[in-house]
Amino acid sequence: MTTILVTGATGTLGRQVTERLRGQGADVRGLSRRSPSYAVDLRDGRGLDAAVDGVDAIIHCASAPRGGDDRAAGFLIEAAKRARVPHLVYISIVGVDRVPLGYYTVKHRVERMIEDSGIGATIQRTTQFHDLVLSVVSGAAKLPVLPVPAGVSVQPVDSGEVAGRLAALAAGPPAGRVPDMGGPEVRELTGLAAAYLRATGRKRRVVPVRLAGKAYAAYRSGGHLSPEHAVGTVTFEEFLARRHRRTG
Repeated sequence: MTTILVTGATGTLGRQVTERLRGQGADVRGLSRRSPSYAVDLRDGRGLDAAVDGVDAIIHCASAPRGGDDRAAGFLIEAAKRARVPHLVYISIVGVDRVPLGYYTVKHRVERMIEDSGIGATIQRTTQFHDLVLSVVSGAAKLPVLPVPAGVSVQPVDSGEVAGRLAALAAGPPAGRVPDMGGPEVRELTGLAAAYLRATGRKRRVVPVRLAGKAYAAYRSGGHLSPEHAVGTVTFEEFLARRHRRTG
């Protein structure tokens, strides 16, 4: 039986990766700060050696938008090297080398750390998850109007489909950086915000807001998109309908 360690196993993506691996018959070790079996804080690395011992692959889903991903990755890489783990799968983001955003810069740094580690690795970049778009527009909808960055399009992808891709990659040999995985449609944020309002029956005026800065300019130019790799199948409206069925 294949043994696979999943970091960030209680998160949106890690939880689904864990479910898919177990459905395929793998022995899965779920690692997170709140895991009942492998409670490890990657920011200090204590307990990692026991977690990685004897695993056939690691799928690194853990991420902290507030910072520290490079430090956490350093601890994970060193533990994996000590344990001679043959395969490390890393989930990254389309545009980490093009959008000058702090979180993206750190993700790109982690990619290079993994590539330089000597560990057999697979790096998968994806576009933004539907879940992230929902978080942005639902948060903005708490205001009297719904503001969105003007001129910005996104290509949201279903996190469940990404989970399936990562599980498949972990079952194969290290492949380096594989082709990007994008959602099925490139859509303006104004349209996605309107779709959210229709799905929830809320009444708000969607207001495009022009922003300043290099990161915003990179988003407007599509540095975070991968339309040539629109391999996802679930649209934002389908994602919203599924969420509504679960919570309704």
